[in-house]
Amino acid sequence: MTSPQALTSATVTVRYWAGARAAAGVDSETVVGTTVGEVLADVAARHTALEPVLKVASILLEGRPAAAGDPLPAGATLEVLPPFAGG
Repeated sequence: MTSPQALTSATVTVRYWAGARAAAGVDSETVVGTTVGEVLADVAARHTALEPVLKVASILLEGRPAAAGDPLPAGATLEVLPPFAGG
């Protein structure tokens, strides 16, 4: 794992789906951060209604499940997918 000192900031797009979109009030936004967790903390601070959604949402980085400590490549897309209901 890369040490936090070695990480560099990257500009990423955060896309919100379903209830996450409603909580954020936007479809997507551009955010700068070094890790997935840093970006999620940033968007939770910007959109307080999003915080409880983030606790139960799946987070994808470039289409794959992401962990808070994952570093962000420049230009990447993070997707916030809350649990879906229906069938």
